[in-house]
Amino acid sequence: MHKESAVAEAERLRKELDRHNYLYYVLAKPEISDYEFDKMLEKLITLEKEFPDLKTSDSPTLRVGGWITKEFPTVRHRERMLSLSNTYSVEEVGDFYKRVLRLLPDGSAHQNGPAFVAELKFDGVAVSLIYRDGKLMQAATRGDGVQGDDITPNIRTLRSVPLHLGSFTGGALTSAESDAEIEVRGEVFMRKEDFKALNETRQEDEQFANPRNATAGTLKLQDSAEVSRRKLFFVGYYLKGTPFDDLTHHERLEKLETLGFYTGKHYRLCYNLEDIHKFIDSWHDQRWGLPYEIDGVVLKLNEVSLWEELGATSKSPRWAIAYKYPAQRARTVLKDVVFQVGRLGTVTPVAHLEPVRLAGTTVSRSTLHNLDEIERLDVRLSDTVEIEKAGEIIPKVISVVKEERPEDARIITVPEVCPSCGAVLERPADEVNFYCPNEEACPAQVKARLEHFASRNAMDINGLGKAIVDQLVDSKLVYDPGDLYSLTLEDVLKLERQGEKSAAKLLNAIEKSKKQGYDRLLFALGIRHVGLATARELSVSYPSLEKLRAATVEELANVPDIGPVIAESVHAFFKKPYAQAMIEKFRAAGVKLMTDASTTLVNRIFDGMKVIFTGGLERYTRNEASELVLERGGKIVSSVSKNTDLVVVGKEPGSKLEKARKLGVKVVSEQEFEELLKRNEYETQEGHIDAATKSV
Repeated sequence: MHKESAVAEAERLRKELDRHNYLYYVLAKPEISDYEFDKMLEKLITLEKEFPDLKTSDSPTLRVGGWITKEFPTVRHRERMLSLSNTYSVEEVGDFYKRVLRLLPDGSAHQNGPAFVAELKFDGVAVSLIYRDGKLMQAATRGDGVQGDDITPNIRTLRSVPLHLGSFTGGALTSAESDAEIEVRGEVFMRKEDFKALNETRQEDEQFANPRNATAGTLKLQDSAEVSRRKLFFVGYYLKGTPFDDLTHHERLEKLETLGFYTGKHYRLCYNLEDIHKFIDSWHDQRWGLPYEIDGVVLKLNEVSLWEELGATSKSPRWAIAYKYPAQRARTVLKDVVFQVGRLGTVTPVAHLEPVRLAGTTVSRSTLHNLDEIERLDVRLSDTVEIEKAGEIIPKVISVVKEERPEDARIITVPEVCPSCGAVLERPADEVNFYCPNEEACPAQVKARLEHFASRNAMDINGLGKAIVDQLVDSKLVYDPGDLYSLTLEDVLKLERQGEKSAAKLLNAIEKSKKQGYDRLLFALGIRHVGLATARELSVSYPSLEKLRAATVEELANVPDIGPVIAESVHAFFKKPYAQAMIEKFRAAGVKLMTDASTTLVNRIFDGMKVIFTGGLERYTRNEASELVLERGGKIVSSVSKNTDLVVVGKEPGSKLEKARKLGVKVVSEQEFEELLKRNEYETQEGHIDAATKSV
């Protein structure tokens, strides 16, 4: 494609991608499928690779992430980010209303009373966004209110955050607005379905308790590509900038929408206390039907011009308040306790309850966590218990109504043997959980591992659900995931409700899983403490299963974000006979046991080296170049020090080049870097960068 055509096409794609992001994430009215969107994005990425100068600072391709941040710089807020005072009492809401009315100057209120804006209180993480010339320049957490952490690279990956204000909504900035610095404050949150999907990728003992915790943890990840994968959303609730000084708060929310922000859309003007109470009451039950979590209602005086006059305490503004809904609780009867065995052998007590309606759903089961929790609650069979949803997601027994305890209430005891295989249970001295030690042959563990292996974020074997897994194990057709690849059509047809069509479909899904990435396989193995992100780290440092199996505990502990606990767990797993036998089954079946890069002759020219890039590269994006170094054994660092081995210099390098020269660090151009990539491993057996670059 000619440069002139590429410029026009790139501009068209950017506008279309921005528009479809807005339709999907803000208006919830998508016009195209995810597949069509991804293809459009891939086309723009390809164009920007071919013509690097086409890439703009607000390109939609930035949303895929790829920045590695070793630390988050501290930035000061333009204006303090105060937290709101909270109340669980509608009476105190009335007191707040009357207090504001009393403090307002004469003639400033609406004829029926002061106008307030009632908004839903999203349960997320507060963030401030700074725009200059309409482009996103900085994003920071609230921190202590005066200063917070700069998380700009991570926020750029959120598709509900406009990278350029109003460029695709018809609400383009006026010249005055474009010249001004604009601040948008809001909440970053995670939807319920995305929270559930994220937890499915994590070990049982490493799952997030609620969406807010997951959001907070995600925003502080060092890898922005991982942030992008976790699907966070942003809701705007505050707009500040000189051009908007005359607007009320309600008008500013409407302006945020024209600039491309999601605002929740459920806000309402309230002209008296009755309006406020109606809004609070209307969302008491409606909130359970929302796709995200809210924990209350926020009330703000609509006249922004009066906010400064009312002022604030040391922590909270006097012109706003947050009413929080009390956690919904329900009473029911504990009918039974069943001890379940997970894929790691953990024995967990599960309460079977008299079904009761709670927070929008019918609850009949709840976790009791472990024996210590049972003893702390002093809960017994046939007790009347109070339950609530932790984070309004997970049902939890919180107390016992002891005055209603029947005479025949029985103490709950942990069984001495595994309820699945009969092995004697063990309890390590430093843990609260009991474990079944028979990990190789315990049916419950085998089934749970198979379900995990086939799950969406692991090998993604469509159709291999709990019912099929139960039959495969109970009929002794499958003993571990490796056996899946030797199943025949005749085997599957023996299972209940399996006709030739459904059996063939399952076998095709199993066959297709052989092509899953090596990192997905590492996660699918179900190694204790190895979640999806950890599996990716291991696959980069050890690009084949053979190399990973041969690694020592000390070597594994040196992998970024691994540490001694995970290192010991990984090392111990590969020493187990059943794991070794399973891997041989994978090998015989043709399952991918190495990264794609390892299937070709890739040199190890950067083995053990610390590499840094500075300036703009012409042939590669920064993320692509970093991946090439990682594939060849190197590590990417963020700053130059005496321990840095190589600096790759592109166009308009920054201060890192000068520092590298002062420290005597090896410096190469992008062309020299590319020559290193082309060398085969026989040319670079000396393993030293000076030897490899002396003729470049």
